[in-house]
Amino acid sequence: MTVEQALQILKKSGYKYTGKREEMIRIFAEEKRYLSARDMLEYMQEHYPALSFDTVYRNLTLFAELNILEVTELGGERKYRFRCSTEDHHHHLICLSCGKTRHIRLCPLDGGFGEPEGFTITGHKFEIYGYCSECR
Repeated sequence: MTVEQALQILKKSGYKYTGKREEMIRIFAEEKRYLSARDMLEYMQEHYPALSFDTVYRNLTLFAELNILEVTELGGERKYRFRCSTEDHHHHLICLSCGKTRHIRLCPLDGGFGEPEGFTITGHKFEIYGYCSECR
């Protein structure tokens, strides 16, 4: 996903364009890692000193609902990252220190799990946590 695509999703969904929303989306596009609401607030307060945590959190929640951001929970805290630009099925390695991610093509459901009887799988999430070579 690109910044422009994310802004188009907001517009098509009937949400107002604001400089704050664009700035948040640009930060995620540049960072390419998971960020908490507090991380985002720290980035944003440089340009928007009166910005509240609630405003940041509401926008992160909106972006996640619109599938602009992916969400995970690390250390008991929700973290967000820009949605992957690739549409192929993949999962992530996630650094517990810096939040950077790396794609992995391995999927545990491919190993013969199959379709469980009496249940239709519509999606799943598989993440591996550890430390990248820079943080190790």
